[in-house]
Amino acid sequence: MSVCESWSEGPGRSRQEDRRVRVQGRPVDTFPALPPEAARGAVRRVTEVGEEILSRPCQEVTETEFGTAELSALIDDMFLTMYVADGAGLAANQVDVDLRLFVYDCPDDDGIRHVGHIINPVLELPAPGDRRLLDASEGCLSVPGATMTVSRTDRAVVHGLDKEGKPLVIEGTGYFARCLQHETDHLAGHTYLDRLSTRDRKDAMRQVADHREDVFAQRTANAARLSRPSATA
Repeated sequence: MSVCESWSEGPGRSRQEDRRVRVQGRPVDTFPALPPEAARGAVRRVTEVGEEILSRPCQEVTETEFGTAELSALIDDMFLTMYVADGAGLAANQVDVDLRLFVYDCPDDDGIRHVGHIINPVLELPAPGDRRLLDASEGCLSVPGATMTVSRTDRAVVHGLDKEGKPLVIEGTGYFARCLQHETDHLAGHTYLDRLSTRDRKDAMRQVADHREDVFAQRTANAARLSRPSATA
């Protein structure tokens, strides 16, 4: 079941017709193009493939860290960094922080926007007999300039917590399901390159060599537009 079908919408509005933005999995009547987290945040450097922090599992966020100013500030910074880098999701180890946390602002295949963060996520995929794999182009902010075809399931559920420690269940279909799988992969120490053949990985790295400079120029322009420090710092 998709996120858009998992909540009662009230009289006169069917679940299937509800096009409202989902924030932390729940529909809201209005939501800005740039979330308030990003307005409070500062840009951080995005780690790149080959850096050690991207290749090992992240640490759980502990009970004492929930509800702290430090955790909220990290989430704010991650949101702004994601927008500066033109991303649909960003994991904490992509800003050099060893914690199981990611943020997202991603549409599903019905065009419904999903925005939020989730901590200590656990990914749930359909049972093998019910699983449908979709091949689609996928990129990564830590593999700048490369896109490759990756196979993912068309549905995914992530169980976790919000920054106050309250339980969350986020469900996604299509492109949003792909995002949830991509980001939980990061927290397990994997990039999408790990799902490719040796030949395709080499192709992706050739794309990085060809396009990385242009990608970082665009990030610098985005940072200036958002009136924040350079994303290349």
